[in-house]
Amino acid sequence: MHAQTVFLGGPVHTVDAARPWCTAVAVREGRIAAVGQESDVRDLIGSRTEVVDLQGKLLLPGFQDAHVHPVFAGLQLLDCDLGSARSVDDYLAVVADYAASHPERSWIRGGGWTFTAFGTAMPTREQLDSVVSDRPVYLSVRDVHSAWVNSRALELAGIDERTDDPVGGRIERDANGRPSGVLHEQAMELVARFLPEPTMDDLRAALATAQRHLHALGITAWQDALVGSFGGQPDPLDVYLDGARSGMLTARVRGALGWDPDRGLEQVGPLIERRERGPVGRFTAATVKIIQDGIPENGTAALTDPYLDKCGCPTANRGHSMVEPERLKRAVTQLDAHGFQLHFHAIGDRALTEILDALEHARKTNGDTGLRHHIAHLQVVRHEDVSRFRALDVAANIQPLWAAHDDQMDDLCIPVLGEQRAAWQFPFGDLWRAGVTLAAGSDWGVTSADPLLGIHVAVNRVLPEVHGKREVFLPEQRLDLTTAIRAYTSGSAYANHLDDTGSITVGNRADLVLLDRNPFDGPPEHIAHTRVLRTYIEGTLVHAAS
Repeated sequence: MHAQTVFLGGPVHTVDAARPWCTAVAVREGRIAAVGQESDVRDLIGSRTEVVDLQGKLLLPGFQDAHVHPVFAGLQLLDCDLGSARSVDDYLAVVADYAASHPERSWIRGGGWTFTAFGTAMPTREQLDSVVSDRPVYLSVRDVHSAWVNSRALELAGIDERTDDPVGGRIERDANGRPSGVLHEQAMELVARFLPEPTMDDLRAALATAQRHLHALGITAWQDALVGSFGGQPDPLDVYLDGARSGMLTARVRGALGWDPDRGLEQVGPLIERRERGPVGRFTAATVKIIQDGIPENGTAALTDPYLDKCGCPTANRGHSMVEPERLKRAVTQLDAHGFQLHFHAIGDRALTEILDALEHARKTNGDTGLRHHIAHLQVVRHEDVSRFRALDVAANIQPLWAAHDDQMDDLCIPVLGEQRAAWQFPFGDLWRAGVTLAAGSDWGVTSADPLLGIHVAVNRVLPEVHGKREVFLPEQRLDLTTAIRAYTSGSAYANHLDDTGSITVGNRADLVLLDRNPFDGPPEHIAHTRVLRTYIEGTLVHAAS
């Protein structure tokens, strides 16, 4: 039987340890039928076989994103998107233009701003009032851990100087104690609960927009890192099921169902019911996401020792554990016993230790369930916790774009962490040398979804636009190119429980990406120049560069 497609004229990097390189690949009925040299596939070429001459360009397994928020990011692209603006004046101009263009919207909602644009100050409600005062405005920060709101939004939510900070959240206040316009973590919900729900048509458009973008970056599968409502974002479960049933969902997606930190074990039953609504088509929801802390920029990442102030002196703040450690142990143990993979958010070193302690407790109670639990972000990691990943068979879900010097790192993170803890950040090299499985994700729409940018920073520990202008960020934590590619292919396939993907191996699904060059041939600082030409899922072309 002839092949559907044959790729010739390699190189092909298979990410298969048994045969990492070849020059020809044949695809039949959506799977890899042959891997080798041209002579190995010649007999599979028939009159209807598409023959693709690689012309020295690199063929790889399709990239997979192990931590991404496509529906949320798609909605942001369709709403008031501040992602490409760089200054406060730019933000306000975008908001004003959007409001003028959408007089029918009862709320102005969107996001994508960053704290660094405001320098040492916080955004204020008065800034938003100056461009929109007749309608409420709700704009999530790029990482969705804070929201910037105007006076009308605070008014509608009944938030004033008498409103207490909720558990797990903080309301920024002015010198007189009045809410100043920024809500952190759980405080976001005080306003978010009043946001109008997007329609199913809105969600379909968001998912379709996001999927096109991800396919254009060579991404063939992903793990949605929060299938639930959070920070004013809607629950995407129904739109995934809808897309899977209709065939619109061409990627394979594993959904991580959200754990509510304000509730207890009574939510395990409903999570089981949500899991049982799938699998449908290419979508499953057999993972639970637990957010254990916040971020250092707003002082909510959970640290063992206190944050530092502007003078470098310890403060009274050590951040916040979203789930009390003993409750976390009980939750993790029960979810593990019910067959859920666990996907954690951990930024601070205390949050990470609490998670590893909970996983250790679950393992002692339940034995090795083989569910491939993984921890995302891993910003501040104590050296003694690195070896625990391997001992507990926990994967490290890394976001490489964060591991570089930029304004956010240098102005907002390092000063509050101090020199010692700053040297513990994003220890990808240490984790790899300890034998830990590395999966990779983007956290898009927090940062770019482009795997090639992530690979570039994982290898160089420098953002591509500032080579030679900023120092290499902790150079001992750099990864080699092969290891970085594996994190975005076989490593993420492991975390996504997609065992017949992630490498170009006979019998695997033909999820493939063709690049415009071979980055192994050039200097590491040129990796980010690489672009995706074609993306295939089960041998079917889902993206071709124009």
